[in-house]
Amino acid sequence: MIQEYALNDLVQMRKDHPCKKSKYWKIIRMGADIKIQCQGCGSIIMFPRNEFERKAKAVVKLENEE
Repeated sequence: MIQEYALNDLVQMRKDHPCKKSKYWKIIRMGADIKIQCQGCGSIIMFPRNEFERKAKAVVKLENEE
């Protein structure tokens, strides 16, 4: 379970996306719900915040890092 994440961060989820092109997701909306976009096919999924935190494995790249 991850705790530190922000808008435009890349995250890795516990299960890969069926498109098999990428296992990384970009956070594109934050609020009560978290909206993420697959970096392989571009599909968008929305999760309630507690479900996202449970299903996310790791933050791969923070947006504010250079």
